[in-house]
Amino acid sequence: MRIRHGEFERIRSVLEDADTEGPLTAREILDVLAAHDEDFDSAHRVATVLGRRAQTGEVEVIQGQPYRYQLGDAEN
Repeated sequence: MRIRHGEFERIRSVLEDADTEGPLTAREILDVLAAHDEDFDSAHRVATVLGRRAQTGEVEVIQGQPYRYQLGDAEN
């Protein structure tokens, strides 16, 4: 599965515009994206995009049931 260019940036932008606080599940992020007319295939897709960015330190994955995701500051 290949990450399409700009997906992470779209997620980050919407979450910043929505002024969300605290870590969110992929499903919660998908709901925020949908409320802002951003089309993502599934919560799994959101988790995949954020999981890959976690490898570079841009996203913190908080393990539990379900996983939660915390995006780092945009300036980093």
